[in-house]
Order: sequence, then structure tokens, then C-alpha cells
Amino acid sequence: MGEVITEKDKEYEAQERAAAPGDDQAMADRVNNRSLRPNSDAFREFMKSGWADEDPDIKPLESSKFTPTRRATLGKAFAGERLVIPAGQPKVRNNDCDYMFRPDSTFAYYTGLGTDYEAGAVLVLNPVDPDSPEAKAGATHVPELFVAPRADNSTADFFMNAHYGEYWVGPRAGLVEMQAMTGIETHDIAQLADALSKDVGTEAGAVRVRVVSETDPQITALVNEVRKANGFADPDANAADDDKLREFTSEARMCKDSYEVGEMRKTISATKAGFDRLLATLPEALDKPRSERVLEGAFNSVSRELGNTVGYDSIVASGPHAPILHWMRNTGVVRNGDLLLVDAGVEVDSLYTADITRTFPTNGRFTDLQKRLYQAVLDSQQAGFEAAKVGATYSDIHHACMRVIAERLHEWGLLPVSVEESLSPEGQQHRRWLACGVAHHLGLDVHDCAQARFESYQGAEIRPGMIFTIEPGLYFRADDLLIPPEYRGIGIRIEDDVLMTEHGPEWLSAGIPKQIDDVEEWMADMAAKGRKA
Repeated sequence: MGEVITEKDKEYEAQERAAAPGDDQAMADRVNNRSLRPNSDAFREFMKSGWADEDPDIKPLESSKFTPTRRATLGKAFAGERLVIPAGQPKVRNNDCDYMFRPDSTFAYYTGLGTDYEAGAVLVLNPVDPDSPEAKAGATHVPELFVAPRADNSTADFFMNAHYGEYWVGPRAGLVEMQAMTGIETHDIAQLADALSKDVGTEAGAVRVRVVSETDPQITALVNEVRKANGFADPDANAADDDKLREFTSEARMCKDSYEVGEMRKTISATKAGFDRLLATLPEALDKPRSERVLEGAFNSVSRELGNTVGYDSIVASGPHAPILHWMRNTGVVRNGDLLLVDAGVEVDSLYTADITRTFPTNGRFTDLQKRLYQAVLDSQQAGFEAAKVGATYSDIHHACMRVIAERLHEWGLLPVSVEESLSPEGQQHRRWLACGVAHHLGLDVHDCAQARFESYQGAEIRPGMIFTIEPGLYFRADDLLIPPEYRGIGIRIEDDVLMTEHGPEWLSAGIPKQIDDVEEWMADMAAKGRKA
């Protein structure tokens, strides 16, 4: 990786100057030894000349047809207020290396921007004048997008700025490009402070400001400065305002539009391809050191080929690792005859992600015990699906799944009480082997809409357009002394993605096999393809 010139470099240089006052040559030697970057006037002038034009391809995003409706709904809920939605900043991985940037999901939802567009950008919804033509046409806000201008080869930042310079990061979208892609009026980020301050105050007709506060601390600090300077100095009141904005934007994503449903179908298709490659790799990975990671790599390679990346860290858990709910080290050996639990999803370029779990017999054939346990989980999932109706709640799905699990545990002699006692709030003994929930919203985040209020999520009725998972399981830890030895070290989860329609639920992931015979056939087909490769 090439040397990166960052703000940290400037800080280090200032620190070194302070540590060696008057010894400019010694300081310069240390700086040059670290970076060896040229900085002469001749070099700067030379670097500005002799480049061919390299304009990025400008096309309106498909999402730009849908985002105006989303913003209009948001604006009506906060009429007369300025709403600030940052994209966020890159997160430091180590020293001067960042993780790959992913914009905040709220920003992505209201701008339609995916992949790595655009670190440091801010969407602002400005309230319209009640007497303006926009207001008379029914609008409450006018959106503006604030981004850094292009640092192309006509600028010094082209080669000096590692964050935006196109010498470092390649052609990127600037003001003109962003406006063409999103349909949102776009301005230089340098104008943001003035734009946020305009007309803010406590008097009648003045503007109040809300911000999605957890995304970008620098933008939140700027908003708080504007508030404090204009009569909104109470941090608790400001935080309460921001919480309401965060809750609303989270709840707004619960029902997907047709574009979002299409993106979810794409990500599930890509996820199926990832499972295909993992299964093709499985026979050669058996009994090899860190073979969980071999399989993880097979799946993750598809996520980069067909999408943006994985939607979350993949769980590849074999044998005794499978009952560990969030096993993500993936350092174990995949042994012949064990069960393999894989929980993974591809995030496509629009940032929508699938969330699928399948459990496989590593040698391609379930044993009788494995079949019995697997079928119980499959039946539990089907009961949850049948409970998922328009007007039902997540609690209905949960209770339907749990009843099947409790009944099977009782049949097998594992439950120390009756089914009804275990299902009662005072019991819950069956939860020893299924402690987690069995359903959650899905979309831009793998646990989508998580900032919503309880009454809008768990306690709310299921509506057409909602996409969610159903994912019961059985988790028999290797150290569980209350179960027979043959159960220990077995973990099974079956997870699928569901779209609620006006006519009932649809398995979006129906094309990813899960019935026992279908799974064994799928594994045999992929193993044959792996041998031919």
C-alpha cells in the first residue's frame, strides 16, 4: 500500500517541530525519512501539467426515482425544521489505514447512494418558505447535498490529499456528478456551516435543527455550535430532538418500496452463489487446519465479485462451534461427519443485504439423529412462517416457533417440565437451547430498523412491504451436561428472508435449498462441480 498523506502526518510534523525548536534541519530529516515525499514548488507545478482528462461516468442512479418520496415523507413529519443527515467518516483500522468506507444507512436511504459514496458528505433538508412555489406545490423541504469537490488533476489536492486526491483514490464523484446521480442540488462542503446556521432561532418563524447525531461527531459538534449560538443550548432537549429523528428514520425503512424489494432479490441471488462456491470448496477443505476460514473465503470472494462486500461478518461454524451463536473467528477444523452452520449474506452495491443460514452435514449425508434435530428446526420455521400474516406481530412468529421447539424437546425427554409450563413467562426452560430471538427486520442493515421504538417494532402489526427473517435453531453446547452425549456439540439454524405481501408471506430465499433431501442433492451437485473445477 502506498504511503498516505493524512491529517495525522501534519499533526506529527507539528509535534516534531515542538519537540526540536530551532532545529529545523533535524526535524526535516526525520519527516523526510518517514515519508520521502517531494514538496518542492517545481514538483507541484510539474504535477499539475500533462494529464489527460479523466471524467467519471455520470448516470442517474436507479434509486433516484424513489428517494424523493422517502424525503417527502420525512419532511412532512418535521415541517419547518432543518434536518441534517451525515454520511459519516472512514473508521480507522490501524495507524493511517482505514476500513473500507460504507455510508451510514440513513444517509444511503435518503440519498440513494451506495458503495463508498461519499465519506464526509452531508444531506440537509431545508424547510421551505410557506409562501414559496415549492410550498404551494405541497413540498415541506428542499434537499441539498454537501460534498467535497473533485480533487482532479487540475488541483494540488490531486496528489497531496490522500483522502480525496484522485492520484490516490482514482476518479470520484464531485458536485456535478453527485447532483446528476442523485437529483439533489449539490454544494461544496465548505459552505455547510453557513447553510446550517441560516434562519436558526427560537422566535416565531425561525428554524430548529435536528441531526442524526451518532454518525459523524464532527457534524454533530457543528450542529450543536449552531444551536448554542441561536438559543438552543439545552443538550438534553437537543438530544431528545435527535432521538425522535433517529427513531422516525429507522421506522420509515420498515416497509420496502419496489426498488428495495428488487435489491433484496439481487442480494439473495448473490448469496445463493456464495453458498454454491462454499459447498464446491467443502470436500477439499475437510479435516484441514482452519478449514472454516477456507470456506469463509470461498463465500466472501463471491460477495466482492457480485456485490459490495459481505453484509456482516460471516459465521462458518463446524461441530462444537455451531452452537456458539456468534462464532466469527472461523478458525476451526471442518471435520467429516459433523454439522456445519453457515450464516452469511452478500451486501450488494446499493448496500442491501441478505441474511441466510443453512446447516449442512459435512460429508453430504445427514445421520438419523441429525435429521431428527434438523427437521424439528425446519418445522419450527414453517410454523413461524404460517403465523406471519398481515396484522400479526413478531411476537406471533416468535411464539409459533417456540412452541414447536418446546414440544420436540419434551418428546425427546430433554425438557424438565411440561410444554405449557415451559412456554409460560414463569418457565422458559426450553430457551436453554434457543436463547435468541427468531425474527428481525432486514434491508440496508442486517438488523434493520433497530432504532425503532418497541411499539413500532416488536409490538407493531406486520404490514405489506416488510422484509424480515425467520430463524429458529437448536444449540446443544459441547459442555451441556443436561443432554445425552450424542446431542453435545450440535448446532442447527435455518434462516430465510421473507417478504410480507397483501396476500401473505413470500419466501424470498425459496431458491436456496433447505429440505433434507434437497440439501443433500445440492451438496452432491456442488461437490461434483468442485471436482471439475
